[in-house]
Amino acid sequence: MTFYSGQSLADAIREAAAVLSDAGVPTPRVDAELLAEHLLGCGLGRLRAMLLGDSMAPEGYGDLVAERANRIPLQHITGVAYFRHLELSVGPGVFIPRPETESVVQLVIDHLAGMPHPKVADLGTGSGAIAGSLAHEIPGAEVHAVEYSAFAHAWAARNLGPLGVKLIRGDLRDALPEHNGTFDAVVSNPPYIPAEAIPNEPEVALHDPPEALYGGGADGMELPTAAAASAARLLKPGGYFVMEHAEVQAAWIAGMMERTGLWSGITTHFDLNGKERATSATLARSGPGE
Repeated sequence: MTFYSGQSLADAIREAAAVLSDAGVPTPRVDAELLAEHLLGCGLGRLRAMLLGDSMAPEGYGDLVAERANRIPLQHITGVAYFRHLELSVGPGVFIPRPETESVVQLVIDHLAGMPHPKVADLGTGSGAIAGSLAHEIPGAEVHAVEYSAFAHAWAARNLGPLGVKLIRGDLRDALPEHNGTFDAVVSNPPYIPAEAIPNEPEVALHDPPEALYGGGADGMELPTAAAASAARLLKPGGYFVMEHAEVQAAWIAGMMERTGLWSGITTHFDLNGKERATSATLARSGPGE
């Protein structure tokens, strides 16, 4: 469907929502409004006020709706992803941060509350959502971020530069060796999808980079296991580690961490949807490399 500049804004958004609904977009009305807001640059509150008047559809609106109907991620079209208090630049080659990860960030913030100048590492930072939020929300924090993908690293550099995060391009399995045993907290949202588990959503399956999705091995546990090992190497004794994972992996990850004998207080945490989203623990004794 083509939307012309002569069409009213209200009619264009109504028709766009129908097109997106037919295409299987999960939130068609919201996405239709966000695409219009992006072109108009007016904010959603102002947009909804404009819908009550005689405002006209913006030029190019139909093209953006067609892209979204083809299941191009909304954030790739607008170039922006919102995460906690941050507006992140995103696009092809970087994982789009998810709202459920915001609760993982909160776990770190709560644990470090009151600690002066904590030192924190984010392993596999992607767009920089976690590291940037920690730098923004924890006064005086020294935040380090590691990213392996050249494309994702470029996006992270754009997002994290203004926030003072120390970003390196490296592998979470062996990164930051010069900082072994010095971090107060380590956080990671590593790739964890099993090799044969192709995501259902086209936005994820076709547009999120595979290196940000698949954790390695048939069960997807190679990189999560490596992230836990690196955390044990990087943390001070008594340091805090939290890792995001799939709901079905919670028991496996807790068992894996228990078997190492390095961790105490292993705890599974639920996201706002009631899913087992993350596991945290405190380093009881130093890991290999210390």
